[in-house]
Order: sequence, then structure tokens, then C-alpha cells
Amino acid sequence: MTTPRRILGVLAAAGATALLLSGCVAKSDVAAGAAFDVTSTASGCDVSATTAQSGTLTFDVSNDSGQTSEFYLLAEDGLRIVGEVENIAPSASRTLTVVAQPGSYFTLCKPGMVGEGVGKAEFTVTGDRVAVDGEDADLKQQAVDLYAAFVKDQVGLLMPAVEDLVSAYESGDDGTARALFPQTRAFYERIEPVAEALGTLDPRIDYREVDAVAEELDWTGFHRVEKDLWVPAQDALNADGETPAWQDWAPSTAQERAGYGDQLLADVQELYDYVHSDDFTAALEDQGIGGISNGAIALLDEVATGKISGEEDWWSGTDLYDFAANVEGSKMAFSLVQDFATSQGDEGEALVSEIEAGYSALEEALATHGSLADGFVGYGELTDADKRQFTDLINALAEPLSQLTGTVLD
Repeated sequence: MTTPRRILGVLAAAGATALLLSGCVAKSDVAAGAAFDVTSTASGCDVSATTAQSGTLTFDVSNDSGQTSEFYLLAEDGLRIVGEVENIAPSASRTLTVVAQPGSYFTLCKPGMVGEGVGKAEFTVTGDRVAVDGEDADLKQQAVDLYAAFVKDQVGLLMPAVEDLVSAYESGDDGTARALFPQTRAFYERIEPVAEALGTLDPRIDYREVDAVAEELDWTGFHRVEKDLWVPAQDALNADGETPAWQDWAPSTAQERAGYGDQLLADVQELYDYVHSDDFTAALEDQGIGGISNGAIALLDEVATGKISGEEDWWSGTDLYDFAANVEGSKMAFSLVQDFATSQGDEGEALVSEIEAGYSALEEALATHGSLADGFVGYGELTDADKRQFTDLINALAEPLSQLTGTVLD
């Protein structure tokens, strides 16, 4: 985080490329596709087939688990949501209809609607790319719906991850907590502007100490936990480069850790409740695809104003994890609206190509220092040349990305 905080709308990482728009209607020359039976159980997600021809596909999902469940069709990276049906009660059935383009996907069920899910399996679509037809308003609504699904999924993954982190932190298992800290934050960093739209929620979850002090707020959340896990040297300075690290601070007692951990759990629960509320749905619909596009820009700004300087995770040095998650969220928001930009003609196509190239260059540079899956080097290991490279790449991407919202709304 940086000070001052930006006041943002409900913008966040969005979940699908233009590979699929759930609920869209294919052109009349596209034959009706296959129907698949899906059975969601406590430990599995059985799909009646694992391949299909491109076109309209229907997944009839039956919930044989004892909990309310969800079914997902995920993109090749296993992260982006390209189709989803939720709130399937025990013994009930729901249907997901999508227009599927050729490519590699994954199917997944999520009994309980939180956590990693079960029965993740490959699903392949072959054949030729199909044209998708439909009213422009309908297609834009599908983009908003997929964006909402991605946000809900990330918060659903965040909740159990925070529970594990807090459990280790409160019990004094600092080695485990340190290992969990950057991975847990990634779920939050992909959708951070959602919490930022809720007034004091993001400050409670994610303010750095210098931000909380500057705004005269109680300091809680991830970074309070972080400082306890990576206790600074006696002569260290805070992220402002001026305040002594031990000024008005001392390592938390066991009782204080319990309080900070429980507060973080409660705040994440509040975030979960919000993204499953009518208020969240209404906010997304009010902003439409312009809000999603602005979310791509806002998340890249998070990198430029905090992560690239190493100010975010000041004590742990895990800024590159946050960096990568912000970029993932930004890219997914862009991917959900890029077809609307392309439809604006040659200038729109050129803008999309430039943005795609910018993301690729930034991802390639990040990959030389690690990955979210395997871990990144500490921020302190970056050279000045590394930091300059990241700064140049971010600036190169930010310029065309700043034109995205105006283009998709033309």
C-alpha cells in the first residue's frame, strides 16, 4: 500500500479471456454442441467426457455432496474462470451453458464453495473457432458476471489460506507462517480494489505501519503479522526510511497475536460476505465493463506505486509475490474486455496487441526471478538494473493500458 490511498470503485482481477462467454448464443450456423453430465461429490468432480467440439456446450451438474457446491470451467492456466455455476444445493442440479472455443481447460467442483476445490481434471475443446453473436449489452453483462465469479473464487481461496496462516501465527509456528504469508497474500492482491471500495476494510487488512500511523488508525492485518514474523534489527528503519522500526512497537505477545489473528479472520469474513451480497452485484452492474477495464489499470498501478519500490512487504522482502499477483489480476481484467477493444477497428486491434506484448514482456522478466508456484527471490536480491528493467516495463505497459477504458466504451 502507499499513502495517500486511492479511492477506487469495485474493480478487480477478472476471470476469463475471450475464449468463453457463459450464456452467450452462438451464430445460427454453429450446430448445438454436446451435453455433459457432472456429478459433484465430497471428494470428486466426475464429468461424463473430457473432450468436445467447439460450439455451445451444456454441463448438467448434480450435487451429490452434503454441502452446497459449485462447478467451474477454468482456462488453461487453471486460474481464470471461463464459466461457473454456483449455489448448487445438496441433491439439486444446475446447468452451465457456454460457447467454447478450441483450447485446453480444466473442470473443477467446489463443495462448500471455499478452498481449492476437488476433482480438477483436464478438458479439451477441438475444432474451429466459432463466432459468437448476441446483443452487445448481453455480452457486456457476461463479462461482468465472469468478473464477479473470479472475485468470489479468489476470496473463497483466501479464507482457508488465512485460517492456516493465522493458526500458525497464533501458535508461534513462525517458520510455517513465514512460508504461508506470501502465498496467502496472492489471493488478496489479485482482487485488492474490492476491499479498497469498502472504506476501512482494506486499511484493517493491508495497511503498512507507516500508513496506519499517518492516518491515526489502529494497525492490524497482514503487515502487523509480517513484522512479528520478520522481527527487524534494533537499528532498522520503517518503510518511510525515517522512523526507527522499534518506535512505539514491540513483538506481539501470545495474547496480542491471538487478537490480531482473530481480527484478520473477521475482516476476511467480512470481505467474503460482501462479495456474495446483492450490494456487490449491484456495484458491478453499475460500473459495467468500464469498471473492469479500470481494474486492469488500478492493479498495475499497485505494482508501480508500492511493489516495485520494495515498500509493501518491508520486513519479509516478499514483494515479488504481490507484484506477480497484481500483474495476474490486471491481465485477467484486461483479457475479459479485450474483445470489446478489438471490435473498435484497426486502432483497437493495435492497442490490444501492444498491451498483450507489454504483459508478455513483464511476465518474462518476472519469471527470471521465480514464480508464485515455486517462490520468488527476496526483494533485496534484485539489482538496481533489475529494478530499472521492471520500472521501464511497467511504464511501457501503463501507457497503452491507460487508453483501454476509453477504447472499450467507445
